[in-house]
Amino acid sequence: MGRIFNFDKMITPIMIKILFWIGILVAVLSGFFMIGFGIVSKNSSYTPIIFGLISLFLGPIIIRVYCEILIIIFKMQESLVKILDYFLIEHKNNQLTNREPYKGTD
Repeated sequence: MGRIFNFDKMITPIMIKILFWIGILVAVLSGFFMIGFGIVSKNSSYTPIIFGLISLFLGPIIIRVYCEILIIIFKMQESLVKILDYFLIEHKNNQLTNREPYKGTD
């Protein structure tokens, strides 16, 4: 529980997954609603049906891409934390053995 309050563990990726499924549900339901509205409306326009089909098929794809972009940000943060932990452990080991840290080639 302390990791959550210290922001060591992120809860936003879980919330993004929940919002993804809610977004998929909204996109599909709104697509069906627009198609149904286009069928029962007295106008002879096919515009609601076309927009309903677009919402039905492209809506989930757009929501998926958006959520993946958000998840990538948190994956990058996790990777940076792992890299930092690795270098902190390496620095601690260097201090314990009294050897020079790796400086790279010149």
